[in-house]
Amino acid sequence: MIGTPELIIILVIVLLVFGGSRLPKLARSLGQASKEFKDGVSEGHKDGPEEAPKESPKETPTNS
Repeated sequence: MIGTPELIIILVIVLLVFGGSRLPKLARSLGQASKEFKDGVSEGHKDGPEEAPKESPKETPTNS
């Protein structure tokens, strides 16, 4: 499990890589992507599980 010290280290690395000016844009785009994903998942649940097409049983050839 990730603790507080590990999160701080990760945040510092992200700050160094992306810079302070790009972090708000990055956070905003991550939030929008998360919202779209949640909307898509909830929309999938509203539709219900799709039923797989039922196949007719295959006939086995008989040896005559």
